[in-house]
Amino acid sequence: MESRKIRLVAVGDNVVDRYPDLGVMYPGGNAVNVAVHARRLGADSAYLGALGTDQAGRLVRAALAAEGLDLSLLRVVEGPNATATVRVVAGERKFTGGHEGVSRFRLSPDDLDRLARADIVHTGECSLIEDQLPAVAARARRLSFDFSERPWEYVAAHAPHAAVAVLSSPSRARREAFALARRVRDLGPSTVAVTMGPAGAVLVAAETLAYAPAEPVGVVDTLGAGDAFIARLLVGVASGEDPHALVAAATSYASRACASYGAFGHQAPLKESP
Repeated sequence: MESRKIRLVAVGDNVVDRYPDLGVMYPGGNAVNVAVHARRLGADSAYLGALGTDQAGRLVRAALAAEGLDLSLLRVVEGPNATATVRVVAGERKFTGGHEGVSRFRLSPDDLDRLARADIVHTGECSLIEDQLPAVAARARRLSFDFSERPWEYVAAHAPHAAVAVLSSPSRARREAFALARRVRDLGPSTVAVTMGPAGAVLVAAETLAYAPAEPVGVVDTLGAGDAFIARLLVGVASGEDPHALVAAATSYASRACASYGAFGHQAPLKESP
């Protein structure tokens, strides 16, 4: 898989995940996490979003620079960075608070020109750019969107813009997950994945149906596992990987992401108030 040639731009949210019970914080956010994991998987990866000027914003920027991301599209805005408060109960992450800080932004014509040169553009429901999706989809070669656990009305409104759609449905049985994936595919995306937490994931790629179980690991923190799955999925989609091998690889990669705290490391002491 010649992933080094893949150009990915992740657009939207970044956040600092605060773990008050542990006294630490980590950089994260769906768009950031996907960009970092895609880079670790060999892609040329860029992040387009807005950082604050506080300690949290500086942490995110330092982590992305250390990971080798292209930050030429990054905005730094005076004010607080987005944060989320996280508690881990039996390995499962629970969000208990937070604020969006300076995270909202508008894409410029220059931004859209840059997106047009990427192989894949990724964004999602946490990025708060739904009203800009038509413009992004019109320029992107392939748009990926993370719907997480949003209701059907939201999915139906925005899935037609996406080439790759990812949904999370940990309570569904495999048959129900396949039915959901096919229903979303019929809205327009050519590739649809539904992650089911410890039950694994299903993938519908055109007429191919594929499933993979989760890989057994010692679960420490599930935060960011879905984003790791998305990154591996997108690298494989852009490379033309076989759907059966791809869903197995993406599920395995996501499982391994559960073995440590935070979305991708870069721990810092928690010093500031939310």
